[in-house]
Amino acid sequence: MASTVDAAAPASSSTTPPQAKLVLTALIAVAAVANLNLAVANVALPDIGKAFDASQTGLDLVAVGYSLGLAASVLYLGALGDAHGRKQMLLAGTALAIPASLLAGFAPSITVLFFARLLGGLAAGMAFPTTLALITALWSGPERTKSIALWSALGGGISALGPLVSGALLEHFDWDSVFFVTLPLAAVALYLAWRFVPAHVNETSERVDNLGGILSVLMVAALVLAINFAPVPGAKAAAAGLALVALAAVVAFVVRQRRARPPLYDLDVAARRIFWVSACAGIIVFGSLMAAMFIGQQYLQNVLGYSTLDAGLAILPGAIGMVLVAPRSAKLVETKGARFTLLLGYAFCLLGFLVMLLLWDESAPYWHIGLGYLLIGVGVGFAGTPASHSLTASVPVHRAGMASATADLQRDLGGAIMQSILGALLTAGYAAAAATAVASAPHSVSTSVENELTKSFSSAAAVAEQHPRYAESIVEGARGAFLQGDAWAYVAGIVAICLGALLVATRFPDKEGEARLLAAYAAEDVPANGSVASSDSSSPSSRSESASPRRRRSETTPRIP
Repeated sequence: MASTVDAAAPASSSTTPPQAKLVLTALIAVAAVANLNLAVANVALPDIGKAFDASQTGLDLVAVGYSLGLAASVLYLGALGDAHGRKQMLLAGTALAIPASLLAGFAPSITVLFFARLLGGLAAGMAFPTTLALITALWSGPERTKSIALWSALGGGISALGPLVSGALLEHFDWDSVFFVTLPLAAVALYLAWRFVPAHVNETSERVDNLGGILSVLMVAALVLAINFAPVPGAKAAAAGLALVALAAVVAFVVRQRRARPPLYDLDVAARRIFWVSACAGIIVFGSLMAAMFIGQQYLQNVLGYSTLDAGLAILPGAIGMVLVAPRSAKLVETKGARFTLLLGYAFCLLGFLVMLLLWDESAPYWHIGLGYLLIGVGVGFAGTPASHSLTASVPVHRAGMASATADLQRDLGGAIMQSILGALLTAGYAAAAATAVASAPHSVSTSVENELTKSFSSAAAVAEQHPRYAESIVEGARGAFLQGDAWAYVAGIVAICLGALLVATRFPDKEGEARLLAAYAAEDVPANGSVASSDSSSPSSRSESASPRRRRSETTPRIP
């Protein structure tokens, strides 16, 4: 339900829930289950490829399966949590993560593993958006900014540490072990959430737009799958069909949201400039992090020959950079504004991708690797807080679920799309370079061997083991093909970052302009009784444990862009 406080309340005041530290710890622990599950598969991809003789597309789908499930479901499940109980959704999602992880660990095929990752993403879609929604509902003012900064920093840091944990396990156990690592954390998070997270905070009694929810799942899933199948030989028709399904679902979703009362996703709120620019900026920033980890882990093991543990350790500068910078990002948001902080983050991300493109070659020393990850981590650390904070600040508190779902989409849809695009370019670039190398080879090869050589690096390595006489030349050719493919991916990342920075520089207001727009949004959200329902002026002390019908925006109130 909408929280209300006196409209004259000072904007700089802060409110926190009882036992705030324990509540925040519980919410961060639940988010950690999703963040760790999201990242653990990347280091294991080469081993998974060998175990199942998987194509590069199959590995791409395993890598993107978790974020696909999360991104596709987050809007719908976030709305269900708003209506039927955020705490219940939090507990259900955290509990479901346990069997999903077990299924992934015991998967007998690459197909089952993909669907297990998809199920894990659906579990995260139930729990993860609720964490930020509750932070938005329970905290306000500068304390909310600090809480979001901590939530964002630890989430990004845990995601970056996932490969390290996976690498350590893979030194002693098989690939399946990486999917069991979150089981103890899930059990602890489940207890903390049950014990300390309050129930029925700023929830609504309005019905959920189930048709809109189904359309939202369809459009995200079809889009991500279309991108992944686009470079697959013989799958062009399927990719085109999925793209058409995604386009049709987008059109149907927009039409449905204009007609539904209440809508699943308030398009008037989404059209607010601070909201949609922040959403787009966050998609690119967090997507860049996920894509850098996805491509980078395969590069370190396939090209440089790093062990799984060394590949995981290589990411540490990125995690450290995120954790150290995020608190300073919160201060910069308060003093310099979100636009300055976002652009600073974008500058570091751009430098990181330039390092990867120009310095990550067949003989790159570790300091090149560490520098690239450090720059990306610092960039995400600076940009992550304003991207999430500006979203939550620009919506009424009864739309906290919508804001948190969009903030999750920044990470998960951004990760799914950027991983899919960069993975598709890696696949296409590798296949093209490998085919050229095969065609120019002094010895002819059979069609079946050629297909294996161009399928993925792990398949080429398997062929090399079967033909030791030519093993060195086969592996050398596969490394060269991989480097050509990842160069295509890095260029695409640089283009995306530049476009995002241009969007923020030209469309996001400066600090004073942002304050004026947020005040205008708050005024637009003032109900008839003169109290404020905007998310940045809500007070936990005024919240009831029972839900009541939400206010609907007056049709005569002008919309603020």
